[in-house]
Amino acid sequence: MKNIKVLGTGCRNCQVTYRLIDDVANAKGVAIELEKVEKIEEIMRLGVLMTPGVIVDGKIVHSGGVPDRKKVESWLSG
Repeated sequence: MKNIKVLGTGCRNCQVTYRLIDDVANAKGVAIELEKVEKIEEIMRLGVLMTPGVIVDGKIVHSGGVPDRKKVESWLSG
């Protein structure tokens, strides 16, 4: 099971990113633990400077803007 964190203060792009990851995981039948991190202090502590940010299993894989579906699929297949 992959641990995925979506970092962002709740903006539309952050919400879209969260839903996209959830949708892709459900479509592929991949079990994930999906978490939102909205506190700016925590986002900065994790090293993300542009939101939305995505961390998969402790590694920053995306920062700034909504990722495309193929990119999300690659995070879940690796």
